Amino acid sequence: MVNFITSRYSRQGLWSLFLICAFPLHLWTLILAFRDVSWLTERTNVQDAIGVVSYGLLFALIESILIFLVLVLIGLITPWRWEPERRITFLAFLVLITSMWAMIGQLLFLWNVSIPDAAIEFLRRSDHPVRITYAVCLMVVTPTVLLPAFSLLRTNKAVTVMQNLMERLSLLSMFYLVFDLLGVIIIVFRNL
Repeated sequence: MVNFITSRYSRQGLWSLFLICAFPLHLWTLILAFRDVSWLTERTNVQDAIGVVSYGLLFALIESILIFLVLVLIGLITPWRWEPERRITFLAFLVLITSMWAMIGQLLFLWNVSIPDAAIEFLRRSDHPVRITYAVCLMVVTPTVLLPAFSLLRTNKAVTVMQNLMERLSLLSMFYLVFDLLGVIIIVFRNL
């Protein structure tokens, strides 16, 4: 099994993929933490706010590990002819684009953006409102995934651009992992 995985991935590639998996989750966790830290400190105190942020970072780390493991498994079903760098780049792209859409969805919820009343009325009167909703979502999301993925698979320039982006984001992700370590230390001391 180890030989099978090492033929598909390099050690450095797996580390880069993990860092890319960690980036959007930690970025979003910190954005939400900074958004909520003021009312948390007003409600209780600064120490409790730091504890809440620490738990958020711990959950972001656990989610990063789980997403990384799922992506490694997905990478095992990619074409054999791909070199490990292209595979890692493709998987990193999938993580980033999926995370972007998840953040957009959560932002729409946080900003209380809802479907217009006319659209709700149209869906209510239709025979298949769920199908229509999924079809509209697919029409919006699919081009943002397929077009860049297609260019990533077809051109070496897109792979190079994505690898450069991965290098820059990996450095930032390592910084986030330091925050994770501090968060774990805070959680351990708070629970002693």
